[in-house]
Amino acid sequence: MARVKWRPSVLDWVRIGVLATGLLCVATGLLPAAEASANVRRIGPLLLFLAAVIILAELTKEANVFDVLAGRLAIIGRGNYAALFVLCTAFASFVTIFLNLDTTAVLLTPVMLALAPRARIAALPLAMTTIWLANTASLLLPVSNLTNLLAMGRVGLSTQDFAARMWAPQAASIAVTMLLLWIFYWRRGERGEDRYVPPPPAPVGDPVLFGVAAGACLLFIAAILAGVQIGVAAAVAAVIVIAAFAWRDPSKLTWALFPWQLLVFVTGLFLVVPTLSRYGLSDLMRGLIGDGGGALGDYRAAAAGAGLSNVVNNLPAYAAGEAVVPSGDHRRLLSLLIGTNVGPVITPWASLATLLWFEWCRRRGVRVPMLKFVLTGVCLAVTGLAATIGALLLTS
Repeated sequence: MARVKWRPSVLDWVRIGVLATGLLCVATGLLPAAEASANVRRIGPLLLFLAAVIILAELTKEANVFDVLAGRLAIIGRGNYAALFVLCTAFASFVTIFLNLDTTAVLLTPVMLALAPRARIAALPLAMTTIWLANTASLLLPVSNLTNLLAMGRVGLSTQDFAARMWAPQAASIAVTMLLLWIFYWRRGERGEDRYVPPPPAPVGDPVLFGVAAGACLLFIAAILAGVQIGVAAAVAAVIVIAAFAWRDPSKLTWALFPWQLLVFVTGLFLVVPTLSRYGLSDLMRGLIGDGGGALGDYRAAAAGAGLSNVVNNLPAYAAGEAVVPSGDHRRLLSLLIGTNVGPVITPWASLATLLWFEWCRRRGVRVPMLKFVLTGVCLAVTGLAATIGALLLTS
């Protein structure tokens, strides 16, 4: 791979700081070495998946697959905003469900923002579609969100069983998100135009790379639906695309493809959070979640997960909540999971995907009204959790 000059951003230093803090916790004995080692072994397969799927998605973007698909959606919409809205929400949901929410935030966001000037579409509705659905459409499959992978191991479900439990909550979550997206960002008074201008088709570029990348993504989706271990499926698909680029365009194979930032951040969190749990965080989460079962207990677990996610981040919120939910209480654990997936839409730091999304909006010069972001996020979190937990209860 070619060399690239590394210029760490503020977020990079935050991620490095989280890992350094975690290592310091182990070195000082605040977190026993045996517990730290067990946590790292637990997330090892998850890190393999995360690295592979991000590389797969990044090279798929370089092969112009996302650009071509986004452009085609705008052309199919024929200038009708309602049609474009349905197509964009379906596209963002599909990418989140099958290629992980961070893929939507990191790779689909710039694609959507690039589409906006080409079709003379307001950028904010497209941007909000990606970030809201990056969070709220991440319930259906284990690959959709790192928290799902953690929960899947705890409740002992296969990919198919997990999807069977979560399809109704996922449908409810997406439905509420679409309704509020239209009301707050897509209706005529918000977007400012009656119609948009369908853009010309985006160029395919190298047809071989386009075909291989699109085929590898479809292979990955088919493999996880067939029950193949997700880390293996992602790694195989990534290797196929890497080989194609090594043959056709090796200049794109730089070390910048490797998502070290995510791996460093996640590893650090799984050292820092267990340390905090030993010194008060578990007591806090136990108090928030409570000991009661039934529907009220499920709603309370979801609210606790959502609330803590918007204070610290959804990954440590889920890890802290999981530690105090009894291992046999699967429905309350899934309720906690829903809270940490659907709820982190209020603060910029509530999920890693939201942090990455804000960085892309800043780079593209898209102004995000913070007060509106927070208030509409509160509305989505409250109504989304009510509908999603209700769907979980009705189908349990």
